[in-house]
Amino acid sequence: MSSDTEEARNDLRRPFIHTGSWYRMGSRQSSMMGSSQVIRDSSISVLACVLIVALGPIQFGFTCGYSSPTQAAITKDLGLTVSEYSVFGSLSNVGAMVGAIASGQIAEYIGRKGSLMIAAIPNIIGWLCISFAKDTSFLYMGRLLEGFGVGIISYTVPVYIAEIAPQNMRGGLGSVNQLSVTIGIMLAYLLGLFVPWRILAVLGTLPCIVLIPGLFFIPESPRWLAKMGMTDDFETSLQVLRGFETDITVEVNEIKRSVASSTKRSSTVRFVDLKRRRYYFPLMVGIGLLVLQQLGGINGVLFYSSTIFESAGVTSSNAATFGVGAIQVVATAISTWLVDKAGRRLLLTISSVGMTISLVIVAAAFYLKGFVSHDSDMYSMLSILSVVGVVAMVVSFSLGMGPIPWLIMSEILPVNIKGLAGSIATLANWFFSWLITMTANLLLAWSSGGTFTLYAVVCAFTVVFVTLWVPETKGKTLEELQALFR
Repeated sequence: MSSDTEEARNDLRRPFIHTGSWYRMGSRQSSMMGSSQVIRDSSISVLACVLIVALGPIQFGFTCGYSSPTQAAITKDLGLTVSEYSVFGSLSNVGAMVGAIASGQIAEYIGRKGSLMIAAIPNIIGWLCISFAKDTSFLYMGRLLEGFGVGIISYTVPVYIAEIAPQNMRGGLGSVNQLSVTIGIMLAYLLGLFVPWRILAVLGTLPCIVLIPGLFFIPESPRWLAKMGMTDDFETSLQVLRGFETDITVEVNEIKRSVASSTKRSSTVRFVDLKRRRYYFPLMVGIGLLVLQQLGGINGVLFYSSTIFESAGVTSSNAATFGVGAIQVVATAISTWLVDKAGRRLLLTISSVGMTISLVIVAAAFYLKGFVSHDSDMYSMLSILSVVGVVAMVVSFSLGMGPIPWLIMSEILPVNIKGLAGSIATLANWFFSWLITMTANLLLAWSSGGTFTLYAVVCAFTVVFVTLWVPETKGKTLEELQALFR
């Protein structure tokens, strides 16, 4: 009887979705399992896990991209005004802010996999609400639910990837998060050209429908298991991720030491403790990068890109928007390949400098347009120049400021404040994303050139911020990065 109660007590401390039993069997008797041969190579095992959780960010991107190609059809079918549709577009950001507030605590209490499961369910319900909407109430509710799920996904996926990846692959695998977001956006743009909006909403459920069963086949984050005191599960999970033939003793000891030292210092951090460099510095860098990512105006530029294309004489603005989406995917893929070779700081610097120059070009084109007649060759040349500037801005953003802030946030936040600090950083990102989206129209009505100049000033400040404060995290374990701030 006592062994039953002991077992029940242990079950209470298990993660929400157990780490699975297929690989336990494999680790003990790998010769009996053909599939373990495939999993033995650590990079294949980790890559499989990353590809499964990447369905989350694909969902995130699809949600962001959905409102662009469907605007005309939804407004016509449901008889919405422009302002009602604007509310629909921005509600995903509001839902994401709520999801962001909850994300850190959910991921701490029930694990990274459990929180992804919780994020997937409202996403599926949200898409179905939109698909069957007859008026704004279902449309709005669906968008809020989607946003809530996306808010949790945007924190949990980069953290999970950073915690499972070996140090030499962490940058590339971490950048898969943003790469998947851009793929999701591009898919929404592409399918939106051919598919009615209700069917497109049903297709939006697919990433999460595949993600839910996929979560049962991947291990929980070993660092989270270690933090929760589940030593056996932690070692098994790490062994699976590194390959059954790999000696993981050094890594196990490093993680145990790191967890022990953060537990010794006390698991709850008081507000007064945030004055210490080991806490305030990584928090400042993590939040700073995620806020600057949005204040650089990428949402304003993408939001306005179809208008810029139209003024340059591009007839199909939807096709042009898809072209921008495709360029984003290619540039983010290049960043994913480079980030572990060139390092985070170099790519962030190149990206911010590129964004600054591109925005200055767009701003100058708009200023000069005010002084030439609409019929002149000069006017059409300036329109083409503004298109070149927008495309250069998107490429520059995708090379560094798109993927790397999320990656650095997941790498440098201390273990014992990761849940709270990660929630704050994610919330800040979503709040400023909403702010830029909501103010873009007002600012552009005030002055197009002035708006892009403001964005350029922020990007120039980002160059300074990266140079002075952002540490290089390439090639260091998460435990070494914690020691860096002491």
